[in-house]
Amino acid sequence: MVIKVLLTIIFLVVMVGVGLYSRKQASSVDGFVLGGRSVGPWLTAFAFGTSYFSAVVFVGYAGQFGWKYGLSSTWIGVGNAVIGSLLAWLVLGRRTKLMTQHIESRTMPDFFGTRFQSQGLRVVASVIAFVFLIPYTAGVYKGISTLFEMGFGIPYEYCVVIMAILTAVYVILGGYKATAMNDFIQGIIMLFGIVTVIAVVLNAQGGLTAAVDKLAALPADTGDGNGCFATWFGPDPWGLLGVVVLTSLGTWGLPQMVGKFYSITDESAIRRGTIISTVFAFIVAGGCYFLGGFGRLYEPVVVNGKIAFDSIVPAMLVTLPDAIIALVVLLVLSASMSTLASLVLTSSSTMTLDLIYRDKKAMPGEVEEGTIDDIVSERIERRKVVVMRVLIVFFIAISLLIALNPPTFIAQLMGISWGALAGAFLAPFMLGLYWRGVTTASVWACFVWGVGITVVNMLLGNPINPINCGAIAMVGGFPVVWIVSLLSPKLNKGLVDQIFRCYEA
Repeated sequence: MVIKVLLTIIFLVVMVGVGLYSRKQASSVDGFVLGGRSVGPWLTAFAFGTSYFSAVVFVGYAGQFGWKYGLSSTWIGVGNAVIGSLLAWLVLGRRTKLMTQHIESRTMPDFFGTRFQSQGLRVVASVIAFVFLIPYTAGVYKGISTLFEMGFGIPYEYCVVIMAILTAVYVILGGYKATAMNDFIQGIIMLFGIVTVIAVVLNAQGGLTAAVDKLAALPADTGDGNGCFATWFGPDPWGLLGVVVLTSLGTWGLPQMVGKFYSITDESAIRRGTIISTVFAFIVAGGCYFLGGFGRLYEPVVVNGKIAFDSIVPAMLVTLPDAIIALVVLLVLSASMSTLASLVLTSSSTMTLDLIYRDKKAMPGEVEEGTIDDIVSERIERRKVVVMRVLIVFFIAISLLIALNPPTFIAQLMGISWGALAGAFLAPFMLGLYWRGVTTASVWACFVWGVGITVVNMLLGNPINPINCGAIAMVGGFPVVWIVSLLSPKLNKGLVDQIFRCYEA
């Protein structure tokens, strides 16, 4: 216990120290939200990876899908690395950086409002982002607190509150730069931790070969002794594909993920960040799901006749030596605090810049009418930062209330959040970077599609599994945007050409 407590205290002191160190760079809006658009490839890549993978993955997804699909769940981690990291950086990185800087966009809702010349889109997108980031945040709280309770014996409620307060402190102090620096530290812990934990767990089962043999000897849930949990594609390949799509393609449309491309320094940094982020994802995501694939070798916790999926990974780890448990706690703490920081910063900046202070920007090439005195402008900037800090507390408080009484398993919370957000944002954002023909009406249609199918499915009692529903929402957004764009009025050609001029250099 002394080792656990000591390591955790050191970790938390470092996190707050980074916040204090970065506070001077968080005095302006660009500094607080984007780190002054000067964050290097290593910090950006680790910020992308640590925001991607949290307790939701390590505790919730790895446990639930490892139990359901066995070793084939490792494909989810591979998909996260190839689709969610490598292709996301290749397809979105450069174009997002150039266009958002060209039109002076700071958030994803701001991008929709400026790119498609609609303040209504900007407002509605910010509301969607704020509302549907909350269940994801609650899922992260639940995952980290479940493992913290196992490692320290501290009641779940206390864990949730402590994590919320500590995350708020360093984000409020240092903004995005503090978040990115802490993400780098947390990412190093995650890399070392996941490799060590896998080695220790497999060793406890007699080694890799012995563990796989034990898994192959288990019957399927249907009663057939076919060893499906040790096969390449598991008992349900189509269900597995739905999870891969949701957890991999979803990052392309999430505000807190895409926002990382806004802040990176230049195009060469994007190339290096692509490699770093992909390797990170292979190790962390692949390792998490590979570990979860052995969950059936341990006795599950059953609540009201149903397996408590969120307890599977903690059950695998509870028998490990104290030093390893301390490492696991730091691993999940690192993953979760980085994700929480990204979520609360994204939500507060979106609400402040796209709802409360909706500045009317001139388009590239246009001249703004009138000027604002520098002193007045500086005061407004400081006021915006203050409002963002207040909203960080507000956002954390709401998600904290949900986390104290979570309505469902972690995986379902994330499915609802990612399905609505990426279903609404992915297609219009990605196509808006590449295709000049995307119309304002098509973006509205995709917003209705993504949020509508997610909410209707939830209100009907989830006749479609939230995971599969989320995947359908994301993929279905592309034909929605394409068809509606062909049938609806086009944007002013001169304006669109001016926006796309950023790619000509």
